[in-house]
Amino acid sequence: MQKNTSTLLQTYLQYQGSPFSDPGFSAPELQLSSLPPAAVSFKTWHALDDGERLGHAQGAFLALTQHLQLVGDDQRDLNPGSPILLAQLGAARLRAQGLLGNMAAIMTALGLPIHPEEDTLGVVAFGASAFERKCRGYVVTREYGHWTDRAVRDLALLKAKYPG
Repeated sequence: MQKNTSTLLQTYLQYQGSPFSDPGFSAPELQLSSLPPAAVSFKTWHALDDGERLGHAQGAFLALTQHLQLVGDDQRDLNPGSPILLAQLGAARLRAQGLLGNMAAIMTALGLPIHPEEDTLGVVAFGASAFERKCRGYVVTREYGHWTDRAVRDLALLKAKYPG
């Protein structure tokens, strides 16, 4: 899953044109209020208990599944001749849903509450410009990669804590 996230981001950027496809493009300042950022200090992350850590990841992947659907819809409109990108976005959404299922099973096994699914997107600006939709897609694909990396770290910590 981790390998696929970097491939998705690079494919996404390639199909968006300049400035997104320019070598070295990065815009870490771009964020979406409807999508929690994965970045957190090591000290803060390490201080989280199992329930908090899994709860944050679950909330993020719930949001990501909805955002990946929106980005896929945007890209069908913006880049209809890009079956590779559309397939990668669809696969990412399915992987995020699969990870959610695994997290729910782990949370149930640990006796932790599972958060109900909610509408994280809220009101979507359907009149957003092509550039705004490309920026939104960039943030979603970037954060999908960051959250996947964080989830791998979270699950590795749980595996070490609860072997067998």
